[in-house]
Amino acid sequence: MATTLELVLLYLFAAVLGVIACRSLKLPPMLGYLVVGVLIGPNALALARDTAGVKYLAEFGVVFLMFVIGLEFNLPKLHSMRTLVFGLGLSQVVLTVLGTLAGHFVLVAAYAWLFDDSWRMSWQGAVVLGGALAMSSTAIVVKLMAERLELDSEHGKRVMGALLFQDLAVVPLLVLIPALGSSGEEVVVAMALAMLKAAALLAVLLVGGQRVMRWWLTLVARRRSEELFILNLLLMTLGLAWLTEHAGLSLALGAFVAGMLVAETEFKHQVETDIRPFHDVLLGLFFITIGMKLDWRPVIDQWVLVLLLTTAPLLAKFALVAALARALRATPGVALRTGLYLAQAGEFGFVLLTLGAEHGLVAGEWVSPILASMVLSMLAAPFLVMHSNRIVTRLSANDWMLQSVALTSIARKAIATERHVIICGYGRSGQNLARLLVPEKIPYIALDLDPDRVRQAAAAGQSVVFGDAARAPSLMAAGLARAAAVVVSYHDTPSALRILDLVRAHAPRVPVIVRTVDDTDIDRLKAAGATEVVPEAVEGSLMLAGHALALVGVPMKRVIRITRDARDARYSLLRGYFHGADDDTVEELEQARLQSVTLPEAAGCVGRTLRDQALDEVGVSVLSLRRAGGGASAPSPEHVLAAGDTLVLSGLPEPLSLAENKLLRG
Repeated sequence: MATTLELVLLYLFAAVLGVIACRSLKLPPMLGYLVVGVLIGPNALALARDTAGVKYLAEFGVVFLMFVIGLEFNLPKLHSMRTLVFGLGLSQVVLTVLGTLAGHFVLVAAYAWLFDDSWRMSWQGAVVLGGALAMSSTAIVVKLMAERLELDSEHGKRVMGALLFQDLAVVPLLVLIPALGSSGEEVVVAMALAMLKAAALLAVLLVGGQRVMRWWLTLVARRRSEELFILNLLLMTLGLAWLTEHAGLSLALGAFVAGMLVAETEFKHQVETDIRPFHDVLLGLFFITIGMKLDWRPVIDQWVLVLLLTTAPLLAKFALVAALARALRATPGVALRTGLYLAQAGEFGFVLLTLGAEHGLVAGEWVSPILASMVLSMLAAPFLVMHSNRIVTRLSANDWMLQSVALTSIARKAIATERHVIICGYGRSGQNLARLLVPEKIPYIALDLDPDRVRQAAAAGQSVVFGDAARAPSLMAAGLARAAAVVVSYHDTPSALRILDLVRAHAPRVPVIVRTVDDTDIDRLKAAGATEVVPEAVEGSLMLAGHALALVGVPMKRVIRITRDARDARYSLLRGYFHGADDDTVEELEQARLQSVTLPEAAGCVGRTLRDQALDEVGVSVLSLRRAGGGASAPSPEHVLAAGDTLVLSGLPEPLSLAENKLLRG
């Protein structure tokens, strides 16, 4: 019999292994938790038992998940998305539940007739199953859309609206499912009583609760103690969960209400930051316990049922969501993408299914096949999203035409430009860059996925088009082969790596400048071909240092020199400057400058090492080296020069001229 400490260590070890495996395979961590739960559970390796203590601790994961959902739920947001939330979201959940209720009789009867007559399910169980199938995975879908920069796209907005309503629909379902456990006329009475309790509790908490919550959080925040603030946050969340449970409702409902109350205060963002570690860790524990419930033996025996429960809901939900989105005036391509993104099962489906099984609404023999089918559909979700463009293009010729029109508009904008800058992302940083390029008469074309921003900027006469910079067709239409530079103006490393890969494949000589938050990913981005990486943290610290030095009395010329020297040490490309037509004054001729030299095939230095050139003897240093294949690297004396390599040299004008002749003539 394992001790509590041994169980905790086992859970933590299994969780770490699961997350590492999923990160390596670029899959959501949730799937790793489910798989390790199956492996260590009583139905596989039997390393752990689903004890009451562990089960109760895992429920805290659901509590904090509902709390986070409550934080996202506020009236202004709901009002702005009302068409998508109450149009697409409401109709999808209601029709899924009704469709499951209507179709379960046919499914159960057919399966019992063909395979096993003992498999039955009541209509109450069908309602639970319908509610579980109506849910989609917020954790998986939002993460995938964020990585693909699709949150602000047309289908992204519809997906987010449907997910928001699904999260809200969990609240009445958590109240409804326990009431369905009553028999006969008692069902109606139990449901009415549960709804009355929920309405009364919500009214009391929401009418006066917001005022009390704001007053209390302000009182705690004034003590300026982070420890006290977090303790108070845990107390409020678990306290309201305890209150609703003792009122005959559920822990999750109380946590949802707590999140709603905090969402209306100015402390919302601070709370989101503080609660995230508890939410993620405990939710992982919840998914491990769900995996432990899965018994693989009946799944193998009933593989036909598992396959049916996986494919039928996946296809039916895809068709239903796509049809509803199309009915709400979405284009065919947007409707199909929305259906693909919402077709899988979700984390709340596990919560509802577990609750239904605890109240005897879902027979034990159904639990493992349904759990297995839900896990399989969630495993399929990343692949459906990754291949969504290919699937939609095959299913909808209209979507292919719309994409062609979009690419044509990009190409039309870029057709007359060359030696231009492609700005990936037209947020604040991208717009500031564009403002600096215009006075220098440097052409640019910006790609952005926010249709409102693109429309407003284009109306103002700016060179902005709707397009995904992380897709090869968009970059090629924007004139990548003719561009002078590519600038990734948003800090999203996965997207930046995709752009670097595309530039390296299609235009390896075009330099790419990438913006990041800090120094964490600089090596990865440099290895992928970034010419320069600009971390906001470094620039912010230099500005802070400059202001601080000026305020304490350091002369401004010295402040400028100090910050310039710091930048020179950090950014190799800023050690000097590239020569221009207006740089021929006597002063400029006495200052170091930069010069890039691309080696042709006939260059005398091709096939020889950088050391052999002895450029330092003529007073020139090599700052960076960009290979013919597109990758940038620090110059090494042992590097063998090849045709197409580009060297960035630093020195005075006369030594630079000597160095160039030396490289080209040998």
